[in-house]
Amino acid sequence: MARQDFQLYDTTLRDGTQQEGLVLSVDDKLAVARCLDALGVGFIEGGWPGAVPKDTEFFRRAATELRLDNAELVAFGATRKPGTSAATDPQVRELVLAGTPVVTLVAKSDPRHVELVLRTTLAENLASIGGTVRHLVRTGRRVFLDAEHFFDGHRANRDYALEVVRTAAEAGAETVVLCDTNGGSLPDEVGAVVSDTLSSTGVPLGIHCHDDSGCAVANTMAAVASGARHVQGTVHGYGERCGNANLLTLAANLILKRGVPALPPGRLGTLAAVGRSIAEITGRGPATGAPYVGRSAFTHKAGLHASALRVDSELYQHVDPHHVGNTMRTLVSDMGGRSSVLLKAQELGYDVATAQDVIARLATKVKELEHRGYSFESADASFELLLRAELSADRAAPPVDVLSWHAGTKAAGAGRERSSASVRLRVNGVAAEGAETGGSTVDALDRALHQALDPRFPRIRRLRLVGHRVRLPVGGTDGRPTARVVASFTDGPDRLDTVGVGADTESAFLQALTDAVRYLLTADGPDGEGRTAGHEPTAAAY
Repeated sequence: MARQDFQLYDTTLRDGTQQEGLVLSVDDKLAVARCLDALGVGFIEGGWPGAVPKDTEFFRRAATELRLDNAELVAFGATRKPGTSAATDPQVRELVLAGTPVVTLVAKSDPRHVELVLRTTLAENLASIGGTVRHLVRTGRRVFLDAEHFFDGHRANRDYALEVVRTAAEAGAETVVLCDTNGGSLPDEVGAVVSDTLSSTGVPLGIHCHDDSGCAVANTMAAVASGARHVQGTVHGYGERCGNANLLTLAANLILKRGVPALPPGRLGTLAAVGRSIAEITGRGPATGAPYVGRSAFTHKAGLHASALRVDSELYQHVDPHHVGNTMRTLVSDMGGRSSVLLKAQELGYDVATAQDVIARLATKVKELEHRGYSFESADASFELLLRAELSADRAAPPVDVLSWHAGTKAAGAGRERSSASVRLRVNGVAAEGAETGGSTVDALDRALHQALDPRFPRIRRLRLVGHRVRLPVGGTDGRPTARVVASFTDGPDRLDTVGVGADTESAFLQALTDAVRYLLTADGPDGEGRTAGHEPTAAAY
């Protein structure tokens, strides 16, 4: 593969897995590598062969199972041990056996670490760096050197830190990566040190930042502004302690803010999708407010913002969300007013630009309901039911009246409890009832309603509860504790979210459940198989 002028280097599979609670199998690592290659990163650091058995297995399997179209696979390891030769050092040998075209070596650049951790001399550390790099270059590998604790070392002994860079480059290292290993540096310092190192050595430089001061991305951008042409990071900022620089944020910043070709043309639009895919593999998604790819990255709630967005979406958005594969969302709340309601209705596929009376009534209704404890921020389906009712009585779902219900638990012996639930409903004037036991009271209510409605409504058979969130208490106009439940459902390809409020979790959930039923029973025919709104329910980004 051609050598890139600018190098985006991912270390999720090595440094990222040092995050507390993040454990990947070899199959997981292979899957993540495929996602990273599809995004178009230049280098994928697979792990430390010889030191970690799982990583050794990863490289063995990658040789036959991992086809990379864009990225180079990288093995990571340390320079030879003091007093040995690179040719005989067992872990250096494992780096060669990994068979990767690129090897990244980590080496100490802070004299205190050399003397206190390696327990060797400064001269021997330089000899180890030079000897190991030369050995790997002779085997045909491209070599990068991670200068560990470089910024601390530059403060403690600038001359020695710079000598580490020169030694690695003279031995054949393609790039020397300056590491803010403790994550304590700030952008102005990083920029100054990178500039000083570049002007003093003339060596191609990279940057590797940790986020312990909350500046990993800012420090990386400062390094690039000062001349670094190789950037390391992890997806979603995974990593030890406070994590590493977030590679997804960096890719978007570099391309959109600085015009740096960090990814191949056309790949930035897959950023959010790749982030979702890797989050599903790792089980660790980003914060909802994560830049560019978070669910709330382009989400607006305040009424002032919504009013401006109606005029021009760029007034409250620094980039077009579609550039990174994300979407703008509007939250309906008592803070938003008419503009938020209008934008949300349009987002859901309704042409209401001229229906100002409908928007006004609905905005008032939302404020009244939120005062009673409701929240429509994450309940688009419940909001849409309100909108349908305001637009036209003909678009309302068939009436679903709950005549009576019960949910509770009782002792089942041996310290166990058994839940049970029953419901009696009237749908379009026809009574139906169901009763179930087992699981939680919420599960029992869900199954009891299905028993009552599934025989008559085929669409309801596909409705599945995928999760619910309880907030207790949320308060009410009379001051009594009130439960709020936001429930998420799927009916196959679509997802819908509803909200219910009641005196307890069960009554609130039943209301959210019946909202989901009402939503699906908006139909053109008697069997509930059609939906009049021509859109899909909004799905969560993560």
